[in-house]
Amino acid sequence: MDVVDIWTGHRANALRVALRMTNESFAQHLGTAVRTVAKWNAQPDLVPVSELQRALDTALSHASDTEQARFALLVSRSEPTAPSRHASNRGATGGAADLRLANDPAINDALHWLDSRAGWPSGETRRRIRADFHALNPDSLDALARRRSNISGAQRAKALEGYYNVGTSGLYRFYTALCDGVRCTTSVLTKPDWLDLSLPLGQGKDHLTLISDIPSPTQDPLSEPAISAAVRRLAEALAIGTHMTNAPLYRLLHVNASPQRLDGSVGLTNFVDYALTLDLLENELTDALSRGRSAIPGALPLRDVYLPDTRAIIDLERRLCVGGPLALIAIARPPGRRRNTPRDYVFLIQERSAKVLNATGQLAVIPKAFHQPLVDFSDDAQLSATIEREMEEELFGRPEVDSTGPAQRSADPMHISRVSEPMRWLMGHASAEVWRIECVGFGVNAMTGTFEFASLIIINDENWWDMYSGAIEGNWETEGLQRYSSLNRDTFTALVRHPAWSPEGLFAFLQATRRLAQIGGERVRLPPIEPEI
Repeated sequence: MDVVDIWTGHRANALRVALRMTNESFAQHLGTAVRTVAKWNAQPDLVPVSELQRALDTALSHASDTEQARFALLVSRSEPTAPSRHASNRGATGGAADLRLANDPAINDALHWLDSRAGWPSGETRRRIRADFHALNPDSLDALARRRSNISGAQRAKALEGYYNVGTSGLYRFYTALCDGVRCTTSVLTKPDWLDLSLPLGQGKDHLTLISDIPSPTQDPLSEPAISAAVRRLAEALAIGTHMTNAPLYRLLHVNASPQRLDGSVGLTNFVDYALTLDLLENELTDALSRGRSAIPGALPLRDVYLPDTRAIIDLERRLCVGGPLALIAIARPPGRRRNTPRDYVFLIQERSAKVLNATGQLAVIPKAFHQPLVDFSDDAQLSATIEREMEEELFGRPEVDSTGPAQRSADPMHISRVSEPMRWLMGHASAEVWRIECVGFGVNAMTGTFEFASLIIINDENWWDMYSGAIEGNWETEGLQRYSSLNRDTFTALVRHPAWSPEGLFAFLQATRRLAQIGGERVRLPPIEPEI
């Protein structure tokens, strides 16, 4: 299936025709207004908002082979080439990149932000991005992606251990665990009190308080390396067709985590503030390692500014620290008729799509989310709100739940009458014995400075798998979805050794399966996992 780099009114309308839908049925299918769909037909060059870009991606990915072929034919009749991952009309006025530069709200937010932080006149960022964009080509982008993918998570973690000189002493250590003789190292900075929490979420024991009037951390004007890296990030995002939504995010100010209670406070920031600053650190490190360069203080100019030492990593209040919960879902299964196996848990692992802005191509648990508000900025500060929302989007195929842009018109998008059937069943069976969410660990990822709440979603009613396993499907953020049995020790060990794990993904996976082994009884036969911290 071809991937659409940027949806326009023309392409959206072509998809509607390919699906043989009316304006009304297509609007209902996407979760938008009929007038929006009608506007696409009237204004073919219109670029839908980012939330609808994602909904259109999902609709195309769910279309049949025949419908996808019909869509490609309809588009090719009036465009120079069919949509592809890399824009084919880079220099043409009205090309995909120019459309996004002119119409994409998130891209425009990024342009204004960078103009302001760099001290440039309005429009200078746009000019520089165009220059970088025209210098890119599919071969160079593919070569860059391959070079970055050749650097494993263990290599990056080892480099960061050297950069921060984190040894065996001190309160904070990088999370490392032994599993079946394999030493698994991550770049998640944690301490003993933050591990093995086993804290139920959404049951009154977790409480994050929103402080809405706290000022943003003081930031000096951007250095030249920081400016160049931000411009390059935006040019690559345009070339690859990466999704970007400048949604509000919770910024963690402080946290106290224990098995009895989780307390803390959060402020608010915007995604662009993170995407063009700390989110650039991983590529800086990976590119240095892939070229055989040193990764020591003084050799990584962005890291030297944003996260120069361990004190800066854990000093949350004085810097920008966004992040969120990521959860392993473990679902009880009855004895298999075809598998000829006893009762077990099945757990799901995702490979992150090339269209996400971070952790591209890496393995992670699912759901994985930025902690952000939905419609109630105070109530939504609780971790369970984000996890349940992401279950709807990333596991049950519901588009646009986290929309905070113009498309969000529902006062209660997670009301039981609006959620998917699998989630409705769970909401109707609220007993912790049937299913629950637990926080199993906390840490701060030194790779990008993000906070990570490792979590476990456990569904103990084995009837749920029989009823709803067919409804589980990853959304546009997921390139591939894999499932594993809690009884298969060999495949588990091979998975732990996989080099493509994101640091936060491996941290959450090991902590969650460690907890699953403690409470899963005979359904679980996994090797012991022993954190070294």
